[in-house]
Amino acid sequence: MPQDTSRPDAIRNARRRLALLALLVVGQPARADEALEPGRYAVEVRLELPHLDDLTARKVADLCLVGDAGAPNPGFAVLSDNNPLARCPISNLRRDGAELTFDIACEGRNAASGSARYVLSPGAFRGRIAMRMGGKNMTMTEVQAGRRTGPCAGPAPGAR
Repeated sequence: MPQDTSRPDAIRNARRRLALLALLVVGQPARADEALEPGRYAVEVRLELPHLDDLTARKVADLCLVGDAGAPNPGFAVLSDNNPLARCPISNLRRDGAELTFDIACEGRNAASGSARYVLSPGAFRGRIAMRMGGKNMTMTEVQAGRRTGPCAGPAPGAR
């Protein structure tokens, strides 16, 4: 009497399809717009100045970041006090997975410029902005580490 092999073949095919589906779902890289959760972030800001290890300025700032897929920059900026780059436009913004990079350039001769690199994750980010202060021939790096503290709605809780 011939043996019925249709049932084992159907189970084997279903397992193959399930395994393939699992590979497709797990193997998808995170999209850049999913890497950062929108909301209010407490950002630790530190300036690194060459040859001044322990004398650098530190502060904590509140920053509201958006996670809109269409928003090229979720709201990152230079956050250190009295820094001319805080008011300058960004350009060459690029997202590659969870990494966000851009350039900052002020207008005018001998103007300040910089380049930023952020690594984003849900609820947190780390960033470095390398800055050149134009005609002063001065360089410094702003280091940022942010963690999400809640939604952006309402006034900043204890903005520092």
